[in-house]
Amino acid sequence: MTVRKITDLGPVGQLAYLPQDFDAAVKYWTETMGVGPFYLMENVALGEAKYKGVPTGAVFSIAIAYWGDVQIELVRPENQEPSIYTGEYAVTDQLHHICIFVDSIAEARAACAEAGAEILVEGKVGADGEVIYVDPGSGPGHVIELLQNMTGADGIFQMIKDAGKDWDGKDPLRKLG
Repeated sequence: MTVRKITDLGPVGQLAYLPQDFDAAVKYWTETMGVGPFYLMENVALGEAKYKGVPTGAVFSIAIAYWGDVQIELVRPENQEPSIYTGEYAVTDQLHHICIFVDSIAEARAACAEAGAEILVEGKVGADGEVIYVDPGSGPGHVIELLQNMTGADGIFQMIKDAGKDWDGKDPLRKLG
């Protein structure tokens, strides 16, 4: 019997950071690294969100840009509800988590179970998307997000990616929605 590994689900599509100073992080990525523009989605709340199996009202904002084919995500918690952005998993100013975009959240759950990964956060994204964040066993700072995108997300992500091509450095942080 072959044991599925989490990395068998697909390549890393996103590097996510939880900066202590959100504005300084945007400035670093846009001015120093030349990544941008970032698109800001404020006050995001997952549907049916749970943290370690318990319902949570965690709210956060995210800014997304592309560095080539890889998304860079900056996360800003908007409240202190239990989540990976508060408490023991709130590792700041370094890589917080990676994201693997998956076709089936059910397959992702099965692979995580086989690997012994603990589900930290789970929830709905839009009408038909789902996400889980797991700790594969190395503890805080080593979180993996597995995202089955909602309908329409691919188009939004492509728009953000296209905006980064030949970006002139103007309007580094743009509100989405």
